[in-house]
This record gives sequence, C-alpha cells and structure tokens, in this order.
Amino acid sequence: MPTLFTLRVNGTAHTVKVRPDTPLLYVLRNDLRLNGAKFGCGQAQCGACSVLVDGIERRSCVYPVSIASKGRITTIEGLGTAHQPSVLQRAFIREQACQCGYCSSGMIMAAQALFERNPKPGEAEVKQALEGHLCRCGAHNRIVRAILRAATGEMA
Repeated sequence: MPTLFTLRVNGTAHTVKVRPDTPLLYVLRNDLRLNGAKFGCGQAQCGACSVLVDGIERRSCVYPVSIASKGRITTIEGLGTAHQPSVLQRAFIREQACQCGYCSSGMIMAAQALFERNPKPGEAEVKQALEGHLCRCGAHNRIVRAILRAATGEMA
C-alpha cells in the first residue's frame, strides 16, 4: 500500500507517496526527475545507480525508499552543476574519464564516499572503492587517474 515518505535529497525535502519497498532509484528518476543515477543491472552489481545516504555509498536500485527516508541522500546532481562542477567532476572531465558516461555518476559517487572517509586516498584505496563498479567502455585507468587527481588537487 502506498505510503507518504519525506526524502531529504541534495538538501531539499521532497514528499512522495510510494510503496515502502520501492527502490530509491525509481523515486529519484520517476518522481523527482533526478536522472544522474542510472538503472544498470537492477541487482546492485554494476554501480551505475550509486548514491550516498548519510555519506555512505548505496546501490539505489535495491535500496528501499522506506530506509532511504531515514537519511540524507546525495545524488550526482547534488555534487555540482554544469557551470560549477565539483572537484571530482572537473577531474573526470580533465582526464577524459568518460566515454559513454553511463557508469560515471556511480563512479563519482563511490569516489565521493571514499573522500568522505579519506580525503587523500592512494591508488590501492581508489581501486578498492571502485570494486564492483562496471565500465563497459574500459575507462577504468582514466577513472582512477581522475580520482587521484581530485585527491591531490592537481587540477591544472
């Protein structure tokens, strides 16, 4: 039975009426029109749907809205804008770390969660944070370089 939930997404409260077991991804995309998180596998195995809930990476394709409503949700749209991209977004652009771009928001959200735990990770930590994120284009090396660039502040 549909229930009212208040979601705090990117600093704004939104009220939605959905079933408690509805995946957060569906609410973000269909109700709130936040399309940065992508539907990839629907089984939490590819990372394309990653968002942060209270700073922790969550796979929104399987994360129920009833649980998500208890935390602060950050999507890729909450990190930066087209005119003022975040440090991570600028690094991805600088390193040309996107080909098709389908995995990019999930990769950036995983990196943001890592930065919240450790602002200066090394290469091994970056690779571990990206484990379970799939990029069919094979841009993993550029993605790792972009995250390391953002971590060191080498944006020139």
